[in-house]
Amino acid sequence: MKEIMKPIFHPPLDVITLEGIFHALSDPARAAIFANIAFSECSQSCTAFSQIIDRTIPKSTLSQHFKALREAGLIRSERRGVEMHNVSRCPEIEQRFPGLIPSILTNYKKQLQEKALAAN
Repeated sequence: MKEIMKPIFHPPLDVITLEGIFHALSDPARAAIFANIAFSECSQSCTAFSQIIDRTIPKSTLSQHFKALREAGLIRSERRGVEMHNVSRCPEIEQRFPGLIPSILTNYKKQLQEKALAAN
């Protein structure tokens, strides 16, 4: 018997909200995951993020992080065999909220650099 996979929910552009985006990015692990996906030029598998921000994230927690990012409209996920591959929806979000994501990513990168300098 073939198992039927539950469809992956991606909100339409017109229902993506600032509150949803900010909530999804309020968690440091989710912010790191999103930034990594957004800065990448190719899709990223979920398993690539099992070790992020200097800690190991359990698979179940990682799934919840990806779900939150998807439901906020920040990423699009696609099943490829047993893996999920993820890409950012930055170009779409740019249409709805011009300048928002580039500003978030620029400041996220700046924050990482400041933390690295403070650690040295």
